[in-house]
Amino acid sequence: MNKKVILISIDGMRPDGLKACGNEYLSELEKICSYTYNARSMTPSVTFPCHFSMTHSVIPQRHGILTNTYVPQVRPVNGIFEKINAAGGVSAMFYGWEPLRDIASPGTLKFATYINAYMQESGDTVLTDEAEKVISQHKPDFVFLYMVETDEKGGHDNGWMSEEYLRRISIAIDNVKRIIEKFGEEYSVIIMADHGGHDRSHGTELPEDMTIPLFFYGSDFVPGENIENASLLDIAPTIASIMGINIDSDWEGKSLTNGL
Repeated sequence: MNKKVILISIDGMRPDGLKACGNEYLSELEKICSYTYNARSMTPSVTFPCHFSMTHSVIPQRHGILTNTYVPQVRPVNGIFEKINAAGGVSAMFYGWEPLRDIASPGTLKFATYINAYMQESGDTVLTDEAEKVISQHKPDFVFLYMVETDEKGGHDNGWMSEEYLRRISIAIDNVKRIIEKFGEEYSVIIMADHGGHDRSHGTELPEDMTIPLFFYGSDFVPGENIENASLLDIAPTIASIMGINIDSDWEGKSLTNGL
C-alpha cells in the first residue's frame, strides 16, 4: 500500500444542512481539504444502493441493488474492499446500520464493529471511539467509518433541516475533527454523504435528495480547491489511486486525486 485511507460516510447529510449546522470546524475543512458541495448521489438515492455504488463504482442498475435489501450481483464487480484484500491490505469497518456489512465480501475485513444507533444517545460517537482504538493499535490500511444518526435520528425521526437533524450533523463533524486531528498525518481522509433528504424521507431525484458534499484531506489533494463534476462513483477509484492499487476495469468512476 502506498498510503492509508479513512473513508467517513455521514448518512443523509445535505450540503445546506452541513453549512447550517453551526459547527466551526467546517471552515477549517474548507481550508485543509479539496471539496465540493455539489457532488451527485445515485438513483435511487437510498442508503444501501448508494453505498454499494460508492464502494464498487458502478450505478445501482448495474450492481442490481435497488433497495435497502442485499441481493447478489448478477455479474459481480469487485469493490474497494476486494481490491485492497487482493493487494494484501488490511481493512476495517465501523458501522451503525447492520445491513451495511454486505458492501464488503466475506473475508475482506480484518476488523468490524457494529453498534445499534438507537441503543445510546450517540452511537456515532461510540463507533468513532472504537475506530480510534483500532486505528491506534493496529493501523489498518483502509478504514470505513459510517455514521447513521444524521439520517435516522435526524432526518427520518425529525425531518431534514430540523434542529435535531442539524445537531446530529454537528456531532458527526466533531467526530470527523478528532479523526483528522489524531490520524491526519498517517492517513488521507475522505468525508462524504451517500444522499440527502427532504421532509422525513429520501430516494427521489429531487435536488435535496441527490446533492451531496465531498471533502478530501491528504497530500494527493490541493487544500481549498473546489472539485467539479464529482459523484459517488468516483470514491472507489480515488481510494485506489491514493493507496497505489489498480483501478478496476469494470469501474465507471474516475480518481479525484490531484493530477489524475
